[in-house]
Amino acid sequence: MVKDISISEALKIPNACFVDIRSEKEFAEGAIPGAINIPLFNNEERAQVGTTYKQIGIDEAKILGLQIAGPKFPGLFNQLSALSKEKPVVLYCWRGGMRSKYTAAVLSSLGVNLYRIKGGYKEYRRYVHNYLDRQIIPHKSIVLHGLTGVGKTTILKKLAVQGYPVLDLEGLARHRGSAFGKIGLPPSPSQKDFEAAIVQILTSAAPQGMIIVECESRRVGKLIVPPAVFNSMTEGYRVLLYASVEQRVQRIINEYTNGPNNNVEELQKCTTMLTKSLGKRVVEELNAKLSQRNFTEVFTYLLTRYYDPLYKYPDKPSDDYDLSVDCSNLDLATSKIARWVESLPEYGVPVENGGENYADRGNTEESEDGEGLFS
Repeated sequence: MVKDISISEALKIPNACFVDIRSEKEFAEGAIPGAINIPLFNNEERAQVGTTYKQIGIDEAKILGLQIAGPKFPGLFNQLSALSKEKPVVLYCWRGGMRSKYTAAVLSSLGVNLYRIKGGYKEYRRYVHNYLDRQIIPHKSIVLHGLTGVGKTTILKKLAVQGYPVLDLEGLARHRGSAFGKIGLPPSPSQKDFEAAIVQILTSAAPQGMIIVECESRRVGKLIVPPAVFNSMTEGYRVLLYASVEQRVQRIINEYTNGPNNNVEELQKCTTMLTKSLGKRVVEELNAKLSQRNFTEVFTYLLTRYYDPLYKYPDKPSDDYDLSVDCSNLDLATSKIARWVESLPEYGVPVENGGENYADRGNTEESEDGEGLFS
Protein backbone atom coordinates (compact mmCIF):
# COMPACT_ATOMS: atom_id res chain seq x y z
CA MET A 1 0.00 0.00 0.00
CA VAL A 2 1.19 3.54 -0.84
CA LYS A 3 0.16 6.57 1.18
CA ASP A 4 0.93 10.02 -0.22
CA ILE A 5 1.86 12.45 2.58
CA SER A 6 3.11 16.02 2.95
CA ILE A 7 6.68 16.80 3.95
CA SER A 8 5.60 17.92 7.42
CA GLU A 9 3.81 14.60 7.94
CA ALA A 10 6.85 12.70 6.68
CA LEU A 11 9.22 14.47 9.06
CA LYS A 12 7.01 13.54 12.03
CA ILE A 13 7.11 9.79 11.36
CA PRO A 14 9.18 8.15 14.12
CA ASN A 15 12.23 6.20 12.98
CA ALA A 16 11.42 6.75 9.30
CA CYS A 17 13.78 5.51 6.59
CA PHE A 18 13.87 8.11 3.80
CA VAL A 19 14.70 6.60 0.41
CA ASP A 20 15.81 9.01 -2.30
CA ILE A 21 15.46 7.48 -5.76
CA ARG A 22 17.02 10.39 -7.65
CA SER A 23 20.36 10.07 -9.45
CA GLU A 24 23.65 10.12 -7.58
CA LYS A 25 24.37 13.66 -8.78
CA GLU A 26 21.03 14.99 -7.56
CA PHE A 27 21.50 13.26 -4.20
CA ALA A 28 25.01 14.70 -3.78
CA GLU A 29 23.68 18.22 -4.32
CA GLY A 30 21.25 17.87 -1.42
CA ALA A 31 18.93 15.39 0.28
CA ILE A 32 16.68 14.98 3.30
CA PRO A 33 18.97 14.36 6.32
CA GLY A 34 19.59 10.67 6.91
CA ALA A 35 18.18 9.58 3.54
CA ILE A 36 19.71 6.70 1.62
CA ASN A 37 20.15 6.88 -2.15
CA ILE A 38 18.77 4.06 -4.30
CA PRO A 39 18.64 5.62 -7.80
CA LEU A 40 15.97 4.59 -10.25
CA PHE A 41 18.19 6.12 -12.96
CA ASN A 42 21.89 6.75 -12.54
CA ASN A 43 23.47 9.97 -13.80
CA GLU A 44 24.05 8.71 -17.34
CA GLU A 45 20.63 7.09 -17.66
CA ARG A 46 18.84 10.22 -16.49
CA ALA A 47 20.78 12.25 -19.06
CA GLN A 48 19.77 9.77 -21.80
CA VAL A 49 16.09 10.11 -20.94
CA GLY A 50 16.35 13.90 -20.91
CA THR A 51 18.13 13.98 -24.26
CA THR A 52 15.53 11.66 -25.80
CA TYR A 53 12.74 13.89 -24.55
CA LYS A 54 14.28 17.04 -25.99
CA GLN A 55 15.42 15.61 -29.31
CA ILE A 56 12.68 13.05 -30.10
CA GLY A 57 9.64 13.37 -27.86
CA ILE A 58 7.90 12.61 -24.61
CA ASP A 59 6.50 9.20 -25.58
CA GLU A 60 9.90 7.91 -26.69
CA ALA A 61 11.47 9.23 -23.48
CA LYS A 62 8.85 7.46 -21.36
CA ILE A 63 9.46 4.19 -23.19
CA LEU A 64 13.22 4.53 -22.70
CA GLY A 65 12.67 5.28 -19.01
CA LEU A 66 10.56 2.14 -18.60
CA GLN A 67 13.15 0.05 -20.42
CA ILE A 68 15.92 1.32 -18.13
CA ALA A 69 13.95 1.04 -14.90
CA GLY A 70 12.21 -2.28 -15.51
CA PRO A 71 15.17 -4.62 -14.90
CA LYS A 72 16.00 -2.81 -11.66
CA PHE A 73 12.77 -3.62 -9.86
CA PRO A 74 13.72 -7.04 -8.49
CA GLY A 75 16.64 -5.36 -6.72
CA LEU A 76 14.50 -2.43 -5.58
CA PHE A 77 11.88 -4.85 -4.28
CA ASN A 78 14.44 -6.80 -2.27
CA GLN A 79 15.96 -3.67 -0.76
CA LEU A 80 12.79 -1.80 0.09
CA SER A 81 10.78 -4.79 1.27
CA ALA A 82 13.60 -5.61 3.69
CA LEU A 83 13.75 -2.00 4.90
CA SER A 84 9.97 -1.79 5.30
CA LYS A 85 10.03 -4.71 7.73
CA GLU A 86 12.33 -2.77 10.06
CA LYS A 87 10.96 0.78 9.87
CA PRO A 88 8.53 2.96 7.88
CA VAL A 89 9.87 3.64 4.37
CA VAL A 90 9.32 7.13 2.96
CA LEU A 91 10.02 7.38 -0.76
CA TYR A 92 10.73 10.56 -2.68
CA CYS A 93 12.18 11.87 -5.95
CA TRP A 94 12.72 15.42 -7.19
CA ARG A 95 9.14 16.75 -7.21
CA GLY A 96 6.85 13.81 -6.58
CA GLY A 97 6.68 12.99 -10.28
CA MET A 98 6.90 9.88 -12.40
CA ARG A 99 9.95 8.35 -10.73
CA SER A 100 8.37 8.05 -7.31
CA LYS A 101 4.85 7.42 -8.67
CA TYR A 102 6.01 4.56 -10.88
CA THR A 103 8.30 3.05 -8.27
CA ALA A 104 5.68 3.27 -5.52
CA ALA A 105 2.95 1.77 -7.73
CA VAL A 106 5.06 -1.22 -8.77
CA LEU A 107 6.38 -1.95 -5.27
CA SER A 108 2.94 -1.52 -3.73
CA SER A 109 1.52 -4.04 -6.18
CA LEU A 110 4.17 -6.47 -4.92
CA GLY A 111 3.09 -5.97 -1.33
CA VAL A 112 5.58 -3.37 -0.08
CA ASN A 113 4.05 -0.82 2.31
CA LEU A 114 5.51 2.67 1.97
CA TYR A 115 4.85 6.39 2.07
CA ARG A 116 5.51 8.81 -0.79
CA ILE A 117 6.23 12.50 -0.28
CA LYS A 118 3.95 14.81 -2.25
CA GLY A 119 6.14 17.32 -4.04
CA GLY A 120 9.32 15.31 -3.39
CA TYR A 121 12.64 16.87 -2.47
CA LYS A 122 11.56 20.16 -4.03
CA GLU A 123 8.88 20.44 -1.34
CA TYR A 124 11.46 19.68 1.34
CA ARG A 125 13.62 22.54 0.05
CA ARG A 126 10.58 24.80 0.31
CA TYR A 127 10.18 23.63 3.89
CA VAL A 128 13.83 24.50 4.68
CA HIS A 129 13.59 27.87 2.93
CA ASN A 130 10.40 28.70 4.79
CA TYR A 131 11.99 27.78 8.11
CA LEU A 132 15.02 30.00 7.50
CA ASP A 133 13.18 32.80 5.68
CA ARG A 134 12.87 35.08 8.70
CA GLN A 135 14.90 37.84 10.28
CA ILE A 136 15.92 35.70 13.23
CA ILE A 137 15.23 32.18 14.49
CA PRO A 138 12.93 32.01 17.54
CA HIS A 139 15.48 30.18 19.69
CA LYS A 140 17.54 32.17 22.17
CA SER A 141 21.21 31.69 21.32
CA ILE A 142 23.93 31.06 23.88
CA VAL A 143 27.14 31.92 22.05
CA LEU A 144 30.53 30.61 23.13
CA HIS A 145 33.39 33.05 22.54
CA GLY A 146 37.09 32.61 23.16
CA LEU A 147 40.57 32.48 21.74
CA THR A 148 41.66 29.64 19.49
CA GLY A 149 42.25 26.44 21.42
CA VAL A 150 40.22 27.21 24.55
CA GLY A 151 38.02 24.19 23.87
CA LYS A 152 34.81 25.63 22.42
CA THR A 153 34.11 22.66 20.15
CA THR A 154 34.96 20.12 22.84
CA ILE A 155 32.56 21.80 25.27
CA LEU A 156 29.81 21.85 22.63
CA LYS A 157 30.24 18.11 22.13
CA LYS A 158 30.17 17.46 25.87
CA LEU A 159 27.00 19.52 26.26
CA ALA A 160 25.36 17.69 23.35
CA VAL A 161 26.13 14.31 24.92
CA GLN A 162 24.43 15.53 28.10
CA GLY A 163 21.28 16.41 26.15
CA TYR A 164 21.61 20.17 25.85
CA PRO A 165 20.50 21.80 22.56
CA VAL A 166 23.70 22.32 20.58
CA LEU A 167 24.19 23.70 17.07
CA ASP A 168 27.75 22.78 16.10
CA LEU A 169 28.14 24.73 12.86
CA GLU A 170 31.76 23.70 12.37
CA GLY A 171 30.85 20.07 12.91
CA LEU A 172 28.02 20.27 10.39
CA ALA A 173 30.27 22.08 7.90
CA ARG A 174 33.14 19.68 8.56
CA HIS A 175 35.40 22.70 8.73
CA ARG A 176 37.01 24.42 11.74
CA GLY A 177 36.56 27.89 10.31
CA SER A 178 40.22 28.90 9.86
CA ALA A 179 43.04 28.53 7.34
CA PHE A 180 43.75 25.16 8.98
CA GLY A 181 40.08 24.24 9.10
CA LYS A 182 40.02 21.23 6.74
CA ILE A 183 42.99 19.32 8.13
CA GLY A 184 42.03 15.72 8.85
CA LEU A 185 38.36 16.25 8.01
CA PRO A 186 36.19 14.72 5.24
CA PRO A 187 34.72 16.83 2.42
CA SER A 188 32.22 19.49 3.44
CA PRO A 189 28.54 19.04 2.59
CA SER A 190 26.70 21.05 -0.02
CA GLN A 191 25.07 24.31 1.04
CA LYS A 192 21.67 22.60 0.75
CA ASP A 193 22.69 19.76 3.08
CA PHE A 194 24.27 22.25 5.50
CA GLU A 195 21.00 24.18 5.71
CA ALA A 196 18.97 21.00 6.03
CA ALA A 197 21.10 19.78 8.94
CA ILE A 198 20.73 23.16 10.67
CA VAL A 199 16.94 23.09 10.32
CA GLN A 200 16.81 19.51 11.60
CA ILE A 201 18.69 20.52 14.75
CA LEU A 202 16.68 23.70 15.28
CA THR A 203 13.46 21.72 14.95
CA SER A 204 14.56 19.20 17.56
CA ALA A 205 15.67 22.05 19.86
CA ALA A 206 12.35 23.91 19.68
CA PRO A 207 10.97 22.36 22.92
CA GLN A 208 14.03 23.58 24.85
CA GLY A 209 13.68 27.13 23.55
CA MET A 210 17.35 27.83 22.94
CA ILE A 211 20.48 26.73 21.14
CA ILE A 212 24.12 26.67 22.25
CA VAL A 213 26.49 27.64 19.46
CA GLU A 214 30.08 28.72 18.91
CA CYS A 215 30.66 32.24 17.63
CA GLU A 216 31.25 32.11 13.87
CA SER A 217 31.62 34.50 10.98
CA ARG A 218 29.04 34.52 8.19
CA ARG A 219 31.00 31.72 6.48
CA VAL A 220 32.34 28.42 7.75
CA GLY A 221 34.78 27.42 5.04
CA LYS A 222 32.83 27.83 1.81
CA LEU A 223 29.44 27.43 3.46
CA ILE A 224 27.21 30.35 4.40
CA VAL A 225 25.55 30.51 7.81
CA PRO A 226 21.85 31.32 7.20
CA PRO A 227 21.17 34.98 8.11
CA ALA A 228 18.39 34.02 10.55
CA VAL A 229 20.88 31.92 12.51
CA PHE A 230 23.67 34.48 12.31
CA ASN A 231 21.35 37.25 13.51
CA SER A 232 20.32 35.14 16.48
CA MET A 233 23.99 34.67 17.39
CA THR A 234 24.62 38.42 17.37
CA GLU A 235 21.73 38.95 19.81
CA GLY A 236 22.34 35.96 22.07
CA TYR A 237 23.88 35.50 25.50
CA ARG A 238 27.68 35.84 25.38
CA VAL A 239 29.85 33.29 27.19
CA LEU A 240 33.60 33.86 27.36
CA LEU A 241 35.89 30.83 27.57
CA TYR A 242 39.55 31.31 28.53
CA ALA A 243 42.62 29.18 29.19
CA SER A 244 46.40 29.58 29.28
CA VAL A 245 48.45 29.74 26.09
CA GLU A 246 50.22 26.51 27.08
CA GLN A 247 46.92 24.63 27.42
CA ARG A 248 45.57 26.02 24.17
CA VAL A 249 48.72 25.08 22.28
CA GLN A 250 48.61 21.53 23.58
CA ARG A 251 44.96 21.13 22.59
CA ILE A 252 45.71 22.36 19.10
CA ILE A 253 48.64 19.96 18.80
CA ASN A 254 46.43 17.06 19.89
CA GLU A 255 43.75 17.94 17.35
CA TYR A 256 45.72 19.04 14.30
CA THR A 257 48.61 16.57 14.32
CA ASN A 258 46.50 13.47 14.87
CA GLY A 259 46.94 11.94 11.42
CA PRO A 260 49.38 10.23 9.06
CA ASN A 261 52.84 11.78 9.35
CA ASN A 262 51.32 14.19 11.91
CA ASN A 263 49.59 15.99 9.01
CA VAL A 264 52.85 17.88 8.41
CA GLU A 265 52.31 18.45 4.68
CA GLU A 266 48.76 19.69 5.21
CA LEU A 267 49.92 21.99 8.01
CA GLN A 268 52.63 23.43 5.78
CA LYS A 269 50.17 24.08 2.96
CA CYS A 270 47.85 25.89 5.35
CA THR A 271 50.68 27.92 6.84
CA THR A 272 51.72 28.95 3.34
CA MET A 273 48.21 30.35 2.85
CA LEU A 274 49.10 32.93 5.53
CA THR A 275 52.08 34.32 3.59
CA LYS A 276 50.34 37.61 2.89
CA SER A 277 49.67 38.13 6.61
CA LEU A 278 52.87 36.70 8.12
CA GLY A 279 55.43 37.34 5.41
CA LYS A 280 57.38 34.90 3.28
CA ARG A 281 60.37 34.61 5.63
CA VAL A 282 58.21 33.80 8.69
CA VAL A 283 56.20 31.21 6.77
CA GLU A 284 59.38 29.51 5.55
CA GLU A 285 60.71 29.37 9.13
CA LEU A 286 57.43 27.98 10.46
CA ASN A 287 57.28 25.32 7.75
CA ALA A 288 60.86 24.31 8.52
CA LYS A 289 59.94 23.89 12.18
CA LEU A 290 56.91 21.82 11.17
CA SER A 291 59.25 19.51 9.25
CA GLN A 292 61.19 19.10 12.49
CA ARG A 293 57.93 18.37 14.39
CA ASN A 294 58.51 21.46 16.53
CA PHE A 295 54.76 21.89 16.93
CA THR A 296 54.83 23.75 20.24
CA GLU A 297 56.92 26.60 18.85
CA VAL A 298 54.91 26.83 15.63
CA PHE A 299 51.48 26.90 17.25
CA THR A 300 52.60 29.24 20.02
CA TYR A 301 53.77 31.69 17.36
CA LEU A 302 50.57 31.34 15.33
CA LEU A 303 48.39 31.90 18.38
CA THR A 304 50.23 34.81 19.98
CA ARG A 305 51.31 36.60 16.81
CA TYR A 306 48.38 35.95 14.47
CA TYR A 307 45.15 34.43 15.80
CA ASP A 308 44.97 36.11 19.22
CA PRO A 309 45.48 39.63 17.80
CA LEU A 310 42.99 38.78 15.05
CA TYR A 311 40.13 37.72 17.37
CA LYS A 312 41.03 39.98 20.32
CA TYR A 313 39.18 37.98 22.97
CA PRO A 314 40.17 38.45 26.64
CA ASP A 315 42.32 35.73 28.22
CA LYS A 316 40.71 36.25 31.65
CA PRO A 317 37.23 36.98 33.07
CA SER A 318 35.50 40.01 31.56
CA ASP A 319 32.40 41.98 32.55
CA ASP A 320 31.63 42.41 28.85
CA TYR A 321 30.21 38.88 28.80
CA ASP A 322 27.22 37.30 30.52
CA LEU A 323 29.40 34.48 31.84
CA SER A 324 33.17 33.89 31.96
CA VAL A 325 34.45 30.33 32.30
CA ASP A 326 37.93 29.03 33.09
CA CYS A 327 38.60 26.15 30.67
CA SER A 328 41.66 24.70 32.37
CA ASN A 329 39.46 21.68 33.10
CA LEU A 330 36.96 21.16 30.30
CA ASP A 331 34.71 18.85 32.32
CA LEU A 332 34.35 21.42 35.08
CA ALA A 333 33.85 24.17 32.50
CA THR A 334 31.08 22.17 30.83
CA SER A 335 29.33 21.62 34.16
CA LYS A 336 29.46 25.32 34.98
CA ILE A 337 27.97 26.26 31.61
CA ALA A 338 25.26 23.60 31.93
CA ARG A 339 24.15 24.85 35.34
CA TRP A 340 24.09 28.44 34.08
CA VAL A 341 22.08 27.47 30.97
CA GLU A 342 19.43 25.82 33.11
CA SER A 343 19.12 29.00 35.19
CA LEU A 344 18.17 31.13 32.19
CA PRO A 345 14.52 32.20 31.84
CA GLU A 346 14.33 30.96 28.22
CA TYR A 347 15.48 27.43 29.07
CA GLY A 348 12.71 24.86 28.57
CA VAL A 349 10.23 27.36 27.12
CA PRO A 350 9.19 25.95 23.71
CA VAL A 351 9.38 28.09 20.60
CA GLU A 352 7.40 27.80 17.39
CA ASN A 353 9.00 25.73 14.69
CA GLY A 354 7.98 27.16 11.33
CA GLY A 355 8.66 25.60 7.97
CA GLU A 356 5.21 24.04 7.59
CA ASN A 357 3.46 26.70 5.53
CA TYR A 358 4.40 24.74 2.44
CA ALA A 359 3.69 21.34 3.93
CA ASP A 360 0.53 20.59 1.98
CA ARG A 361 1.43 22.24 -1.30
CA GLY A 362 2.80 19.16 -3.04
CA ASN A 363 3.08 19.78 -6.77
CA THR A 364 3.05 16.67 -8.93
CA GLU A 365 2.57 18.34 -12.29
CA GLU A 366 4.83 17.19 -15.08
CA SER A 367 7.84 19.34 -15.87
CA GLU A 368 8.10 20.90 -19.29
CA ASP A 369 11.76 20.06 -19.74
CA GLY A 370 13.55 16.77 -20.28
CA GLU A 371 15.40 16.93 -16.99
CA GLY A 372 12.11 16.78 -15.09
CA LEU A 373 10.26 14.17 -17.17
CA PHE A 374 10.90 11.50 -14.53
CA SER A 375 11.10 14.04 -11.70
